[in-house]
Amino acid sequence: MAYTITQLRSFLAVVHGGSITSAADALVVTQPSVSAALAALNREVGVELFERHGRGVRLSAAGEAFAPYAADVIGLLETGRTAAHEAAAGAARTLRLAAVTTAAESFVLPLMQAFAVEHPEFDLILDVGNRGAVIDAVLSHRADVAIGGHPPENERVTAVPLMDNKIILVAPADDPLAGGTPVEPEALRGRTWLLREEGSGTRALNERFLETTGLHPQTLTLGSNGAIKQAVRAGLGVSLISQAAAQMELDSGLLAVIALTHPPAARRWWALRSAVGPVRQPVADFMAFAVTVDGAAG
Repeated sequence: MAYTITQLRSFLAVVHGGSITSAADALVVTQPSVSAALAALNREVGVELFERHGRGVRLSAAGEAFAPYAADVIGLLETGRTAAHEAAAGAARTLRLAAVTTAAESFVLPLMQAFAVEHPEFDLILDVGNRGAVIDAVLSHRADVAIGGHPPENERVTAVPLMDNKIILVAPADDPLAGGTPVEPEALRGRTWLLREEGSGTRALNERFLETTGLHPQTLTLGSNGAIKQAVRAGLGVSLISQAAAQMELDSGLLAVIALTHPPAARRWWALRSAVGPVRQPVADFMAFAVTVDGAAG
């Protein structure tokens, strides 16, 4: 086999962009060069990795199986390049972090600050996104460590538990059910439910709760925890969110909590890293540090 970096980069660019055109734009090359790279890769693998889908293409079953390995190869080479530069005299060591929005808005920045005090030799970079984007960043080696909720059931990811992540049902401060005894799900029938965007772990949590309780409310999708909280304050609906994301508004009396007789199961925050390839020292140091901070579990 004679795979090339160009073939694999072209393949992954098409996976992410969904078309030859978008891949060519992303790679700053011509469309024929991308097509030629894919054709050569198909010959090397021995099967078709894409199939036509509307005006673009999508992965075939073979392509779905091949994609994680291509991502690992390219990701590990980039990580290896970083490690080589770090090993050079005087080279700074960089740690690329990714965090889901809720974690980034609550405890991740103080965690980074505390880590930086102990390890000033590391340069820290943080990207924030929803759960889908954060998990993809770890799997593709674009992030060294991710902070998120429930870890994926994927052998390519190593997960270490951190602190508790209490989930609460937030409501307007003057809601008649707020601050009282726990209520049955039936008491919430007719309420509008506020949801995060697709790919958000918080959205998935709310959807599971609604399904298991048999509630089928009108829903409103909003793109951030901040928007969710503002909508709750305005009386537009209720939502399950992390207590950490709403603590400031709860303390100031801008939001209140409706206690539930059957709340969502207890959750935790997790630190995630790729289980594929060597573990760079900055990654090992951060993972070990994170579990010792603010009551995190080892």
